[in-house]
Amino acid sequence: MNAQVITIDDTKTPQQLIENVLVNSSCAAAASPTGIGDAYRPGRQSFAYFNRNGSSFPFEEGVVLATSTAQTAIGPFVSKLTSDDSPLWLGDNDLDRIVNSHSVNATALEFDFVAATNSLAFNYIFASNEYQYDYSCQYSDAFAFLIKEKGSPDEYRNIAVLPNTTTPVSSISIHPKIDPGTGANGSAYTGCAASNENYFNGINGSNSPTNYAGQTKVMTAQTDVIAGKTYHIKLVIADDRNRNLESAIFLEAGSFNFKISLGEDRTIASNNPACFGENILLDSKLNTVDYTFKWYKTDNPTLILSTNSTYQVSTAGTYKVEATLIGTTCIATGEIKIDYAPEILSTNTTLLQCDDNSDGISIFKLTKADNIVKNNVSSIINEGYYLTLTDAQNKTNKIAAPNNYTNTADNQIVYARLENEFGCYKTAEVTLQIAATSIPDPASIPTCDGDDVQDGLYQFDLNAQVTPQIISGLPNGLTVNYYLSANEALTETNPLPNIFKNTIPRNQTIYGRVVNGPDCYDIVTVPLVINTFDPPNFENESAYLCRNTQITLSVSTGFSSYLWSNGETSNSILVTAPGDYSVTVKDINDCEKTKNFKVVLSEPATITNAAVKDFSGNDNAVLIEYTGAGNYEFSLDGLTFQDDPLFKGVPTGPYNAVARDKNGCGLSNSFLLYVLDYPRFFTPNGDGYNDFWIIENSQALPDYKIHIFDRYGKLLKEMNQNSAGWNGLYNGQQLPSDDYWFTLTFVDGRNVKGHFSLKR
Repeated sequence: MNAQVITIDDTKTPQQLIENVLVNSSCAAAASPTGIGDAYRPGRQSFAYFNRNGSSFPFEEGVVLATSTAQTAIGPFVSKLTSDDSPLWLGDNDLDRIVNSHSVNATALEFDFVAATNSLAFNYIFASNEYQYDYSCQYSDAFAFLIKEKGSPDEYRNIAVLPNTTTPVSSISIHPKIDPGTGANGSAYTGCAASNENYFNGINGSNSPTNYAGQTKVMTAQTDVIAGKTYHIKLVIADDRNRNLESAIFLEAGSFNFKISLGEDRTIASNNPACFGENILLDSKLNTVDYTFKWYKTDNPTLILSTNSTYQVSTAGTYKVEATLIGTTCIATGEIKIDYAPEILSTNTTLLQCDDNSDGISIFKLTKADNIVKNNVSSIINEGYYLTLTDAQNKTNKIAAPNNYTNTADNQIVYARLENEFGCYKTAEVTLQIAATSIPDPASIPTCDGDDVQDGLYQFDLNAQVTPQIISGLPNGLTVNYYLSANEALTETNPLPNIFKNTIPRNQTIYGRVVNGPDCYDIVTVPLVINTFDPPNFENESAYLCRNTQITLSVSTGFSSYLWSNGETSNSILVTAPGDYSVTVKDINDCEKTKNFKVVLSEPATITNAAVKDFSGNDNAVLIEYTGAGNYEFSLDGLTFQDDPLFKGVPTGPYNAVARDKNGCGLSNSFLLYVLDYPRFFTPNGDGYNDFWIIENSQALPDYKIHIFDRYGKLLKEMNQNSAGWNGLYNGQQLPSDDYWFTLTFVDGRNVKGHFSLKR
């Protein structure tokens, strides 16, 4: 078990820890070492020597500074959320001021040293029990590595920060994502997002070599110094606000050493390589009086490139310098990797622009050269155009409106600045030249107003109707773009769509910009003419063709041409069959108009029957039944016609029904019908008028029988179609004035009942 956890020796003095463990270098000498920490447990210190002891801890050995006794750092990890440290153990004022903490239980080591080179660095790991529950979302113990020139009134600088930042390393600034959960006190917490998780080494378990819940990866504290100056450094850690949840700093033995800083690596991976053709001066910032130098590439250390304090690099590689302090065994080293970005390939080019007044001055769209000058390489960015090469190189006085630039003279040169993704640049020349080519303006381009509203507004297919007339006979490869004004054609603003509908009725001028790639060939004036054609009385018609006859369809004479749907080319045709016909006529402008004829078959009707509703008084009606392909009107007397075949309120009597075709195709057959009814009274007084009760025209009826009754149901009379009628007698005796009832029964079973009055 012991072989898997670190060992702690807290018997060493601050001087031993600093001079023999942390520094321990021929290039670095520590002076005036001191230490403070836990003074409340006899025989125990909060700063100590540690050894890996065969465990998985990253450092073989080193110095540990803890917020509790150093012995508590020995693994494995056993969670302990509270502390038994003395409440009399105070914090550190420098730490509180620098990292804005309220520290308690502070442990610190301090010493002086003389800088041997221009850079100082050492390695460390921060470990803490705050990597439990959601504590690292809001709490962190404080620590700092404070440095300043000895005797200087300046404030300390903290070099225990995240790389390339001023953010202190802590459990708040470095931790994984904390998911929602339940805290040690049973209350729920929401968790928080990860923070710089790439620097976090992981959460510890029961096999951890140290007794902390988690720790960072190996971090490096680094700072620039001035060779020969004396500095004071203070390494300090403390609990923040309360003494629970202990933390520690592990410093790697021998890592406190001087380096020669040659600057950041210049690599493609880190997005800052050297530019193609650039010379990089590497400077050790040390003098040749005190040091000797050896420069070489790490892949060929036997080839010495220089023995000066500086070296100028022009090719890619990893370069290293060794500086030996004369008269000592101290050798300080520095290393830098330099990549070179690929060369930016550029092409000088010329932009040709048209001139509207032959003065050599025009408006250029410089961005047309964007892809040309950078050879269409998408990763290269055009960072603008400049009037002078110096401005382009210094990236000053960029042309503000490159899409609307007015040149100062024919063949003026402007400069494009091209940059790659690393900020490297190259320039290219763009010559602004006025085009010497010209094209005659085309004749009027006519079209016909082809919609239903003849207002002189219609669309042009510019590519099909106009462009061929402009570029006919010109070199291949020319294209034409169109604009409403000459200035818009010059500046290439608001181009017209290919399908263009004029905005000025009947006549409108547009402008064609003829181009050869990005270059202007000429600008031509294009007159558009929209001819209208709206002949009078040319509405669609319907015509009726009587069966077995013919009709003539015709339109006016005087048109330039005629074309009927049946192929005929005169102004009229003879039609013998129903159907759809059309004629297209043209005028002198070759504009056309089409008229449609619908020829509908019509014929006399055939009356097949008449449905008679009779014996109903004023409700008597007749419905004429017929066949035929026509539009008919109907009559019962051959004189008065109506559209409806149903006649209502028809008086009694015989009728000869007939149907007439409204389209002039003649009358139908005549159909005889009778409308019958019974008298509502009769007066059998011998005056020869209305002396008999009889149904007139009953001979037109099928066989029937009539039975007449008095109000008591007594049968008084029986008749048929051969009877002369009833005279009001019964057994030779006159019956009194009264209402009498009858039943009319036909052989087909139909029966009519009613009553009438006998008046005397």
